Amino acid sequence: MGDRVSHDQYGLGRIIGVEGEDAVLIDFAGQQGRFLSPFSKLSKL
Repeated sequence: MGDRVSHDQYGLGRIIGVEGEDAVLIDFAGQQGRFLSPFSKLSKL
C-alpha cells in the first residue's frame, strides 16, 4: 500500500488498498478504481 503506479488510461495513482493477491484499489487524483490481477496495464513507479 502507498506505492505510486501508472496506468495507460488513468495516469498516475497511489495504491490505497489490497485485496489478497487478486485485486488492488487505486486512487487517481480523487477517482478510485479497483483492478484485478493480472495487472497488465499498471506499472509500479
